[in-house]
Amino acid sequence: MKFLLLLAVIGIAIWIFKARRRVPGPKQPPPAPKPGTPAAEATRMLACAHCGVHLPKTDAVLDPAGRAYCSAAHLQAGPH
Repeated sequence: MKFLLLLAVIGIAIWIFKARRRVPGPKQPPPAPKPGTPAAEATRMLACAHCGVHLPKTDAVLDPAGRAYCSAAHLQAGPH
């Protein structure tokens, strides 16, 4: 019985030792994107004229007057 207790204590000590060695150091922040790349420029957000949901300008459906809509269905429904 004492050998099982001794084995358990040794196992726990090894587990604690390994856990402390695995502590990661401070993380380096990712490098800033270079100016002029798509990740460096913010995407303009527009609100849907029908429901008010905000979406990127690249995903918006625009009417001839320049109003933004989130889908073709809301474009057909018109402004709210």
